[in-house]
Amino acid sequence: MIEEAPIPRRVLVADDDPVARSMLAAFLGKWGYQVIVVGDGLEAARILESADGPQLAVLDWMMPGAEGPEVCQRVRAWHDRPYVYILLVTSRAKRGDLFKGLESGADDYLTKPFDSDELRVRLLVGQRIVDLQNELIAARDELHFKATHDALTGVPNRTAALEAITHERSRQVRERGSFGIFLIDIDNFKRVNDTCGHLVGDAVLKAVAQQIVGSVRPYDTVGRYGGEEFLVVVPRSDSSRTMSIAERVRKRIESAPVATDAGPIRVTISCGAAVCHSNAPLEAQALLYLADEALYRAKAGGRNRCELAAADPVLPQFLRSGAAFF
Repeated sequence: MIEEAPIPRRVLVADDDPVARSMLAAFLGKWGYQVIVVGDGLEAARILESADGPQLAVLDWMMPGAEGPEVCQRVRAWHDRPYVYILLVTSRAKRGDLFKGLESGADDYLTKPFDSDELRVRLLVGQRIVDLQNELIAARDELHFKATHDALTGVPNRTAALEAITHERSRQVRERGSFGIFLIDIDNFKRVNDTCGHLVGDAVLKAVAQQIVGSVRPYDTVGRYGGEEFLVVVPRSDSSRTMSIAERVRKRIESAPVATDAGPIRVTISCGAAVCHSNAPLEAQALLYLADEALYRAKAGGRNRCELAAADPVLPQFLRSGAAFF
């Protein structure tokens, strides 16, 4: 078995002294780092701000454009970027300078002239901190994904889908637009489970979820509402656009049998749509109620069809009073 070579660790060196830059680059290259060398603070900040910027940086204090502490402050002002470990290098040796450098956001401080072994050890410590930070972020992101997505189908779960409705309702208040939703129910799904087993039923659910995702726009939200039902939130859409997207989903699922261990299974869906217009805004609960009513009509009308809620609906009293049920 051939082992892949480790990816070189990348480090930024920023120093206005060409001799110091060359010396640092030589040491770091010898230790296996991929080195990016610049001569001023503004260029250093630009590189660290880039999407693929290095997470290790060795900055000189005194540089044109922006001094090392200023670059540190700019880096620490980011809240949506990977952590950058910064080693500040300077000929200043006063205790006050040490405090100023660390307060600006530097992680460590090295005084010139420095021992190369000390530099190497401090960078190794920095790499461990960066690795740990990346692992914590990855673990956090995984936990967040699990908390907001359905484990079987991989699409957002009920809670996340309902939050998408609330988000679009808030946007509507600001922008005075319209948006739609539609509920999807897989027709005769119980028959699939009863005749082919629940594992085949799970395969159908996963396939339908992916067909829905592949049929809607990238910024639409597809969530598993529960059981064999899915909820789609359609931003910035009127009745015509919402129904057009629902019909596109229905036709795609009807035309593409699902391959399973029990053989291909033809699947159809019924859809119930409702639209929230700026001139007649609806709260999330009322919108879901209307979509559910439209879905019931679609199933009662023979299934494999899409129905739209009435433009001037009569809501039950408990919804007119603004009571929440989710």
